[in-house]
Amino acid sequence: MNSNFRSSLKAILFSGACLLVITQSAHAIETSAREAYLIDYTTKTVLINKDAEVSMPPASMSKIMTAYMVFERLKDGRLSLDDKLPVSEKAWRKGGSKMFVEVGKEVSIHDLLRGIIVQSGNDACIVVAEGLGGSEENFALEMTAKAREIGMENSTFANATGWPDPGQRMTAKDLAILADRIITDFPEFYDVYSEKSFTWSGITQGNRNPLLYKNLGADGLKTGHTEEAGYGLTASAKQGDRRIIMVLNGMGSAKERAEESARLVSWAFREFDNFELFKAGETVDTADVWLGTEKTIDLVPEDDLLLTLPRNAKNKMTATVNYVGPIQTPIEKGERLGTLTIAAPDIDTVEIPLVAANSVEREGGFSRIVSALNYLIFGKS
Repeated sequence: MNSNFRSSLKAILFSGACLLVITQSAHAIETSAREAYLIDYTTKTVLINKDAEVSMPPASMSKIMTAYMVFERLKDGRLSLDDKLPVSEKAWRKGGSKMFVEVGKEVSIHDLLRGIIVQSGNDACIVVAEGLGGSEENFALEMTAKAREIGMENSTFANATGWPDPGQRMTAKDLAILADRIITDFPEFYDVYSEKSFTWSGITQGNRNPLLYKNLGADGLKTGHTEEAGYGLTASAKQGDRRIIMVLNGMGSAKERAEESARLVSWAFREFDNFELFKAGETVDTADVWLGTEKTIDLVPEDDLLLTLPRNAKNKMTATVNYVGPIQTPIEKGERLGTLTIAAPDIDTVEIPLVAANSVEREGGFSRIVSALNYLIFGKS
C-alpha cells in the first residue's frame, strides 16, 4: 500500500477542491502472445487484455478444470486423497504427456492429482474422469456445467485432457476466472501447483511451468501446448501482499513462453501497485443537510477502497466526489448519497458509491421554518 499517495488524495478531497490533476502514466505493453489476460487477484483490475474473450484451444491448460472437479469432491467429502481409482486400457493407451500408470492397477487421488498437475498426464486425467464421471464423455459434460456455474461463460469441454477436439474450447478470461477460483476455493490443495517434480513408476518428471524456476513469486498453475493452440501458460505469482493471475496462449515455442511470461509478470509488479485510498466507513467528504436534526452528513464508502493503479498514477489522476446537496432529510444510515470517481490514463474509470455514515432525522415544524429562512438569507441551513 502507498500511504503517501493515500494522504495526497485525502488532502485534496478534504481541501474542498475534490480534484487531483496529474501528468504521467504507466506505458501500455505489447505481447507476442496471440491471446493474453492479466489481472490483479485482489482488485480484479485488468492490466492486459488481448483477445481474452476469443474462443481458443486451451490444450493442457484445461486440466486445471479437471483438477477443480477433484478438489471440489475432496472439499465436500465425496472423495478423499486416499481413495483409489482403477486404470482402464483407454487411460493406459492414451498418448501425449503421461504419468505412466499401469492398466489394471489402482492409483490414489493423492498421486493422480500430481500426475495431472505436475506431470500433465493425460492418462491420469482419464483415470479421474472415468472414476468420477463413469466415462470421459460424461465427465466432460460435468466440467462444462461446472464452468457455467462458476462464471466461465465461454468454455466447453469434450475431454478431460485438453486433447485437440473442436468441442474443447476456452477463453483466456475464462482460464483466469478458473485460476482465481482454484486459489480462492481450495487454498488447502493449491500448493500442489508449486511442486517442481513428481516421481511415479520410477520416472521423475519436472513441472513444465517455467515461472516456478525463476525468482518471481510464481506458485502455479499450468502450461499447455498443441500444434493448433501453440504454447500457453496459465500462471499466478505473489509478491508481498499482491498476487497477479496471467493467461497467455498462442506463442511459438517453449522458450518464447518462458521469456514472455517472465517479462509480463515482472512488468505487472514493477509498474502497478495496490493503493488503499479509504477504509470502510472512513469519511471521504462532508455534505450539507437540508432541514435535518444535524447540519452535515459524512459520506463514506461501504467497503475498503483498494485500487490497482500505475505506480505513477498520482501524477495524472482525477478524483471527484459527486452528490446533489444540500441533502434532503430524513437520511438513513447506509443510504447511497453520492459517488467517488477515480480516473487515470490506461485504466477504466472507477466509480465507488458513497453512503451516509449515520441517520439524520427531519427537523420539527418550527425548526424547519427557521432553517429555511437561514438558508434563504445566509445561504446555509
